[in-house]
Amino acid sequence: MIDVLVVDDDFMVARIHRGFVERLPGFRVVGTASTGEQAIAAVDELRPDLVLLDLYLPDMFGLDVVTRLRAARHDCDILVISAAREAEAVRRSVRYGAVNYLLKPFHFDELRTRLEQYAGRRTALRAAVVSDQADVDRVLSRTAAHIPTSALPRGLSPETAELVERALREHSGTLSAAECADRVGISRVSARRYLEHFSDTGRAEVTLKYGVAGRPERRYAWVA
Repeated sequence: MIDVLVVDDDFMVARIHRGFVERLPGFRVVGTASTGEQAIAAVDELRPDLVLLDLYLPDMFGLDVVTRLRAARHDCDILVISAAREAEAVRRSVRYGAVNYLLKPFHFDELRTRLEQYAGRRTALRAAVVSDQADVDRVLSRTAAHIPTSALPRGLSPETAELVERALREHSGTLSAAECADRVGISRVSARRYLEHFSDTGRAEVTLKYGVAGRPERRYAWVA
């Protein structure tokens, strides 16, 4: 479970963002804050894994919150959610280590994609075993080079696609969407979307497993 702190000075916007996050399996909102000082205090108390951070706060600029958190040695990740379209704001966010930058206003699917990307990277980093430079390069890479973003349907991320592909490649038999979801750490619905994409593009094959009642279960295997 990934604990999330929502920071936004508009309580209605914060409520909407909270609702978006709570619709996603594997994520839970542990608190909200409307000012920079409240955000810093909430991180101290709640120790979230991820902060959804607005930049335009009433008492300080959002990236100053990040500076204070790092000075206090908090290692929570930051996903910037802001109406700030200035290139400098984006550059500074990247320099400060933001895992992503999402412009307001946005739809649920846009946030879902970025949170699934984050969850995929988090899972990959935890599972990483480094034995040579190639492993280091894979850990540091923010995109899967062999899965171009342009080749994926809207809403699918190359990072999560790589994890789903790896789960299929490393399994000797077939996987259902639910089994794949458990291995990767995403929702069953999301796993099904990636598996169907691989099936549609000929990289995975589908077999049907018939049970006693109900629809047959779709099972997937990677095509060598």
